[in-house]
Amino acid sequence: MSEHAIMLAPQYAQELTFETYPVAPQIHGVWIHALKKNRSENGAFMEYVRMDVEGVQGLPGQLKPRQISVSWAAPKRINAFHIHIKQEQNEIWCVLQGQLVIWLVDCRKHSPTVGVKRKLVFSGEQPMMVHIPSGVAHGYQASEQGATLLYTMDAQFDITDPNEGRLPWNFFGDELWAEDMG
Repeated sequence: MSEHAIMLAPQYAQELTFETYPVAPQIHGVWIHALKKNRSENGAFMEYVRMDVEGVQGLPGQLKPRQISVSWAAPKRINAFHIHIKQEQNEIWCVLQGQLVIWLVDCRKHSPTVGVKRKLVFSGEQPMMVHIPSGVAHGYQASEQGATLLYTMDAQFDITDPNEGRLPWNFFGDELWAEDMG
């Protein structure tokens, strides 16, 4: 220890641990993009996407939107796990209000990151986008206030034949959804 270290009483020193900040695991094809919320005395304005004939502009990857939808998550609701495999359906998610704890798990057989799990915490206070490729299982848990999720897909939803495979909410372990007690 350094000569400037603070000495703790033994009952505290033996229980002390230190936080670590490992690099978040990466999943092939998943990218995150920060959005800018412009604030004024009138409120706020934010650009979600700009599009041209090629699809969404100015993002780390391509997506040609075919549908834009909104989902309202009830407080503390776990909505997991969805996976799109009948046909390709890539999505971009953005939380507009509230907070979501999001889990992504790469389930693609030939992916270089198969089995990798990634946790994200998205909030309407600091909007971010995440691109979720087909074959990556995804789910979320809303905060105590609930949340509003805006999402863009490159395939249209078909209510007569939904491309929405389901895995149980705890398929990858109950601990994914355990509250962080600090």
